[in-house]
Parts: sequence; C-alpha cells; structure tokens
Amino acid sequence: MRQYEAVIKVMEENGGYATLSHLYERALKVPDVLWKTRTPFASIRRIVQDKRFFFKIKPGLWALKTYKNKLPQEILALIEEGKTIEKEGKFTHSYYQGMLIEIGNMKGFKTYVPPQDKNKKFLNKPLRELVKLDCIFKFTYEDIVQKVQSIDVFWFNERKFPAYIFEIEHSTDFKNALLKFLELQDFNVQMYVISQKERKGEFLSRSEYSAFAPIKGKTHFVTYEEVAQWYAKSYELMLTERKILAGE
Repeated sequence: MRQYEAVIKVMEENGGYATLSHLYERALKVPDVLWKTRTPFASIRRIVQDKRFFFKIKPGLWALKTYKNKLPQEILALIEEGKTIEKEGKFTHSYYQGMLIEIGNMKGFKTYVPPQDKNKKFLNKPLRELVKLDCIFKFTYEDIVQKVQSIDVFWFNERKFPAYIFEIEHSTDFKNALLKFLELQDFNVQMYVISQKERKGEFLSRSEYSAFAPIKGKTHFVTYEEVAQWYAKSYELMLTERKILAGE
C-alpha cells in the first residue's frame, strides 16, 4: 500500500474526514506501508494537499472528495458555515474551542469551558468529554468569577489559578472579550483572542484604547491558522515523545 492510500484508508475509517493529528496517529500504523523518511508528519501534510483526492474544510481539517456529499452532519455544517463570513457560527466556534482544549490537556493544564458550551461539538465529540473540569475553580472573589466564567476556554495551572484564557471572535466586536479580560488584570494570566487574520488590525486598534491599558502587555492576537498549526505540532511532539520513551 502506498502512503497516500494509507491516508485515504484512515479517512474512510473515520467517516471520510480527519484532522492532521488524527492522521499522524493512525496513518503511520497502517500495515504494509513504508514510510522511508525522517519526516513522516511532513509527508502526511504534503499528501493531504493532493487535490485529486482531498479537500480542505478548515485549517487542520481535511476530507476525501469522494465523501463530499456524505460527510457527517457536523462536518457538513462546518463546510456550510465557511462559505461566507456571516454564516460562520457555532460549529466553527466549537471547532477551535476543541483544539484549544486538547492543546491545554496535552500541556498538563486543567481545561474548562462555560456550561452553555459543553454540549457543543469538536467534530464528533461534545466539549464536555474533552475538558478536565466540570466547574470553574473559585480562584478569586465570586463577583469576578461570575463575570469571567463565560470566557471560551480556560487553562488552569496546578495551583488552580488561570494561566491562559482564550476568546474566539469571528465577527463580533473585540470589546466584549477585552472587557472580560480586564477583570483579570491583577492575575498572572496570558490572554488570547482568536480570529481570522484579516481582523488583526481591528483587534490592535481596539486594544489601544486607554481603558485596556492595564492588560495591554498580556493580550495577544492569534489566527485560526496558527491555532490549527499549534494543535498539529503539539500532537506531533506528543507522538514523538511517546515513541522515544517507549524505546521504539
């Protein structure tokens, strides 16, 4: 079996689609395939860009052309939402939430999402099955916790304090995210807004408002593409470490 056929096989077994991380974990285990390269993960990234067989749904998510009309509903919804900015909605939002949760889990943080998001799905799995915490830690005064607990993703450290927080903002004003972040100005927490790269200028302009000066050095803008790359690279590192520690 050829390498691209192994990738196709893994996608077929997964319903016709897969993230790069899923392919990294499964494609290299397909029997009777020779990966005569020191960079098999790079080979997989190259293979999925072959437009004869694959198409890109979102950054880090690919599907088979032969399955285009019979993909699971949540994947079809991602495709539909991606056609226009206005249609970008809950499936896209939870897609990036899921990536951020899994990155945090791999890094050893306690991850949390708001109660209203727990039943939303990252691909085929509800976010509640990914996060490490059912309830937010009461890390400070109750009124502050109440104001910030709707932030899209929290990573808590071993002392139960927020270390990193993330808000995903596709088309809404960045002001609401920054106002939530402002509530945590007294904590040693890094704050990230996730959006499409075309909105970076808008974010930078908004973050320059004098009201947000207390958190200026803590707030960062990250693109969807960068989140997907971060997710894939984190998984690649985890699999590499697992292989080394297993003595393979």
